[in-house]
Amino acid sequence: MKFTIHILFCLFIFFSLSSYAQEGKRINIVYGGDFSKDEAKYPGAAIFSKAGDRQVQFEHEGVDLWCDVAVYYQEENTIKAYGEVFFQQGDSIKMNSKRIEYDGDTKLALAEGEVNLRNNSMELTSEKVWFDRNIQEAYYDTFGTVKDSANTLTSNKGRYYITIKKYEFKSDVKIVNPNYIVESSRLDYYTNSRNAYMYGPSTITGDDYKLYCERGFYDTKTEHGYGIKNTRIHYNNRIIRGDSVYFDKAKEFASATNNIKVIDTVSDGVVKGHYAEVYKARDSVFVTKRAVAISMVEKDSMYIHGDTLMVTGKESERIIRAFHNAKFYKSDLSGKCDSITSDEKTGITRLIRNPILWSGETQMTGDSILITSDLKTEKLDSLKVLNNAFIVQKDTLGDNAFNQIKGKDLFGKFIDNKLTQVDVVKNAELIYYLWNEREFIGIDKRKCGSIEFMFSENEIDDVISRNEVDGNIYPDKDLPPNGRKLRGLKWYGDEMILTKDDIFDEDDNNIILPVIKGVSSPIDFDNPNLAPGEEQIEIKPDENGNVPPPHKPKQAPPKPKAVPVKQKDTIQSKKTAKKE
Repeated sequence: MKFTIHILFCLFIFFSLSSYAQEGKRINIVYGGDFSKDEAKYPGAAIFSKAGDRQVQFEHEGVDLWCDVAVYYQEENTIKAYGEVFFQQGDSIKMNSKRIEYDGDTKLALAEGEVNLRNNSMELTSEKVWFDRNIQEAYYDTFGTVKDSANTLTSNKGRYYITIKKYEFKSDVKIVNPNYIVESSRLDYYTNSRNAYMYGPSTITGDDYKLYCERGFYDTKTEHGYGIKNTRIHYNNRIIRGDSVYFDKAKEFASATNNIKVIDTVSDGVVKGHYAEVYKARDSVFVTKRAVAISMVEKDSMYIHGDTLMVTGKESERIIRAFHNAKFYKSDLSGKCDSITSDEKTGITRLIRNPILWSGETQMTGDSILITSDLKTEKLDSLKVLNNAFIVQKDTLGDNAFNQIKGKDLFGKFIDNKLTQVDVVKNAELIYYLWNEREFIGIDKRKCGSIEFMFSENEIDDVISRNEVDGNIYPDKDLPPNGRKLRGLKWYGDEMILTKDDIFDEDDNNIILPVIKGVSSPIDFDNPNLAPGEEQIEIKPDENGNVPPPHKPKQAPPKPKAVPVKQKDTIQSKKTAKKE
């Protein structure tokens, strides 16, 4: 029986000590000053007041607390401090306020009234701040201001992770710096690196740029960063959009990856693709991966495509260059070649190396092709096909029946953006299938100095031969198959560009886009579920808040050399119906 009682007594002592340990160590009175009690107002509490100029002081496990008046509940191990309150943890955390409630068991402090919390790298002010010593976190849900050596940050809610020196801001977040302003609905900020991570609608406004994103990163020291959700940046008279948009102020550089769109706010031109780079100092845009430049010609859209696109030059002097496998399309004119250059200042578009031009279903080829626009009206004005000009149009008589006109050069005139008049000059030759309404007449084959004709509904009409005409009209049975083709005839009907989608080939349409990486998920107690696909974004910041960019800039291609073109005088067309 005595043994049993002894065991029960030992268990009682054990549980009592455990309970006391769980409650934590008692708050110590370092200096009590004047002592009093007020059981009616503070039942069970001891009241301490400063004596003269010396404040009341308490200590608890590495924390010192000074105040003018303290209400100390010894049994509960809590204290309420009033007046000019000063709270200090070690040499790093210092906090001033008008009131503090501190629980020695939970190690939780609530400071109110002109709260100022600071350490060696930052300063937080708010009307109410909770400080949890167990997890070393401070948080507030009233308007707060944070200052470090460079920035001033404000928000309606915030949490400070003291160990990793990180802030988590929520609701109306704002960073103010002499060089920029950051506004966000949700933002994490590392005080060591001064890096910011944005997890909601955010806008960064600098001296010469403005970035919007709903998920992104920003280095406030060097002013570089990127967005990876609904991102756009206003940069150097351009708006850049993409699944990922990166910029660097010091390098005067911006880039975008996947589903990019670069909008020229001056000319209203648009460049699309899946990778783009913008160089501010060079005033240039470099685009690859299903790249296409879209501009307006009168009320019609012109689409220019190449494996690589470059847009260079100041406003009103833009030059579009499409390299390798270049193609263009507008509703009544299209073409392809090795490269295309379109100069806004001169109004000239050049098709360089193996060019093919289609007006409706009429095919034109030559060594080089130039299309000129009127600079005032912005309408198409004239066409030049220089050296080995060749026009082919399939006739309805059969698969091997082609209307053909060739010569050294070709000069055409546009009226209301439609190719209407054409002159072929020097050593001109013609094979033309003649019809009288639906009745076939014969095949007109001739040589002459020049040929003029009109386009009517994209069909060759009103053909006029000039200067030393030599030829005849042959019945169908009298002209053998080998006599129905001019030397150099090549028909590219299967390559004809009939829609804006035809400018892209199979490789363009089967590009595999890279997975965008960037800012990892924040510590989010309110919304742990990410949107679909966001869990793939897994580049995490290190302990200092540093994170690499989602992509690195490529080297821009060298500026192409201009191709010299010998200009020719246009021969004026005349509409007649006879040989001269």
